[in-house]
Amino acid sequence: MIRVVLIFGGLSAEHEVSILSARSVSNAAPKQRLEIVPLCMARDGRFVAPARSERILDGGERSDHGDDAFSFETWLQTQRPDIAFPLIHGSGGEDGALQGYLETIGLPYVGSGVAASAIGMDKAFMKYVFAASKLPMVDFVQVLEREWRSERERIVRAVNNSLRLPYFVKPANSGSSVGVTKVKSEGGLAAAMEKAFRFDEKLLVERGADAREIEVSVLGNDAPEASLPGEVVAGREFYDYEDKYIENKAQLIIPARLPKEKMEEIRRLAVSAFRTIGASGFARVDFFLERGTNRVFVNEINTIPGFTQISMYPKLWEATEIKYSRLIERLVELGLERWKARGARRQSAMKWFEEVAGLLGS
Repeated sequence: MIRVVLIFGGLSAEHEVSILSARSVSNAAPKQRLEIVPLCMARDGRFVAPARSERILDGGERSDHGDDAFSFETWLQTQRPDIAFPLIHGSGGEDGALQGYLETIGLPYVGSGVAASAIGMDKAFMKYVFAASKLPMVDFVQVLEREWRSERERIVRAVNNSLRLPYFVKPANSGSSVGVTKVKSEGGLAAAMEKAFRFDEKLLVERGADAREIEVSVLGNDAPEASLPGEVVAGREFYDYEDKYIENKAQLIIPARLPKEKMEEIRRLAVSAFRTIGASGFARVDFFLERGTNRVFVNEINTIPGFTQISMYPKLWEATEIKYSRLIERLVELGLERWKARGARRQSAMKWFEEVAGLLGS
């Protein structure tokens, strides 16, 4: 039996989405193999004790405030879980901050490490890394809030000179399409900028491609594999937060209706994107397939994608013949494998230092 601390909630705008993901995982985890212990990070950034976290997960209690008397690190010393499964989407959970904390306290965890999480979360850094690996992307302009406040006219000219309408304005560090606006006229740019700056001090303006939205799930550590691609057909003008989690009008077509060679091209690019940022465990890679040209563009990678039973990540693996409960177990196994390998490397490094110290002493 593997004891798993399921960490959910968090500080970001995706707090409720995280609860939905964690609830699905808790319900579907194979009980004969995994003991799930829920641990909520409240909206104020403090942890909630497991008993109350269970009630939050069941929907019977709010998660606005953490527990003053609860210490996660003290609890770890007595309960000794085997691994953490972070399912906090967005800032504070998907950006390397939580991963760094888990590294510091020595608790193994599922998913990508600090660097890969940080790169995957920050869409600007992600695009620069993708560009270095020559992955195909749509044109974009990065804008910092301080530049926008002091040099607005120059920024507007730079955007209009670099991109053609329509374009998308999005926070660099956000997920689930929070703060994203499709701009169809030059007059709409300022309002879109202000909306995005509510969520981050850095944003991207991207060329709007007339494209199909294709998504691929990736699973693994050193030898990652890609699922069959799926297609998202938005119920609104684009696949925004309301379409994903409120109105639920989007259609998920699994597998996507693609020629075999295009399907394999997208799967190869998904693995390349995963490896480029140094991801581990799991990630979902999103693509644009441009109408007319049939060109494929990498849109982004999500290192902690939505994980409900109806989310694209597990549904794609189910279509690729890995059931949801087995997928959860496999991710835990991958996390433990990665931690064991890194531990062996740390021991090897320490042994080398001891040998050098011995030589110096002699």
